[in-house]
Amino acid sequence: MLGKVNKFFAFLLAPALGFLVAFSWANPVDKLQMEALKLPVEQSNEQATALREKLDQTKDQVSHAEELIDDIRDRTEKEQKDLEKQNEHIDNLLAASKSQTQKSADVLDTILSNMLGNPIGQSFGKNSTVKVYSLEEAGYRGYMAKVRLNNPQALKMVLANNSVKSKGETTSHAGKRTGAILAVNAGGFMADKSGYLTPLGITVVNGKIRTFSNNSNLSFVGFNNKGHLVGTKITTQQQISQQGILQGASFLPRLLQDGKRLAIPRDWANARQPRTLIGHFDNGDLLVIVIDGRREGWSNGVTLEEAQRKLQEFHVVDAYNLDGGGSSAFYYKGKLMNKPSGGKERAVVSNLVIMP
Repeated sequence: MLGKVNKFFAFLLAPALGFLVAFSWANPVDKLQMEALKLPVEQSNEQATALREKLDQTKDQVSHAEELIDDIRDRTEKEQKDLEKQNEHIDNLLAASKSQTQKSADVLDTILSNMLGNPIGQSFGKNSTVKVYSLEEAGYRGYMAKVRLNNPQALKMVLANNSVKSKGETTSHAGKRTGAILAVNAGGFMADKSGYLTPLGITVVNGKIRTFSNNSNLSFVGFNNKGHLVGTKITTQQQISQQGILQGASFLPRLLQDGKRLAIPRDWANARQPRTLIGHFDNGDLLVIVIDGRREGWSNGVTLEEAQRKLQEFHVVDAYNLDGGGSSAFYYKGKLMNKPSGGKERAVVSNLVIMP
């Protein structure tokens, strides 16, 4: 009986004993902890592997960047050396150009001195260099100025009273008013019944178009932002801005183009008159001439054909006839040098002035 009871209790305790034995062999809590730890460790290993790969990629990129930087540095050094050589070459060219320009100026001075004698006046200013010569040929007298602009702004076209319509202004007054070292009368003009003067053709002052005309009979005498004489035909206002013209006035005719004489209009041919002429040499220096006329015993004036030949003797490249007759006036260093045909200066609409 007792054996049966023990067997019965053993049968009842068997599941519990089995659980205890299993639990003692493998603690499920420890197993859960191990499983939980196993996952982060595997993830960390994967992340570490990925990080090492990224580090390797970064090293490769840094190495490539260093190579690029070295290449860029080499190219920059080479370009810098090339630029230095180029600048040195340009400096040499500029020096040679300046030397050649000076030689050209010296040659011109020698030519003019041989033909006219030494200058009767010289001005060496910050903005311009002016040399004045006395002209005296058979039948006429006058004055000539060779002008070198150190500053393009030194040359200005001046309207009388700074107005398109006015009673006019003498060249001497314009020269004194502006503080100019040299001044000559410039463009042609017309007068109304009340005595008010207005310019002919195109007038440009400090880059602004004050008057404009498409009159093909007139020649425009303009100066660009480099101080060079502009000799093209102006048909539109856009041309003025496109060519950088800052100053200009109109009259007629054009006398020389590229050193060659142009035909003189029939109405102007072989007429001996007082003249105001302007042109430039091949080195860019300007030439301004005023010749007196209509004064017996002093000067009879000059024809435009004679003027052309004389300008060619002076080696002038391009030349124009400005307003002449009683308007011709030559002002230098505060004094009117010539003798106007009317016995005194005429009030004109525009004057060309050179600042010292």
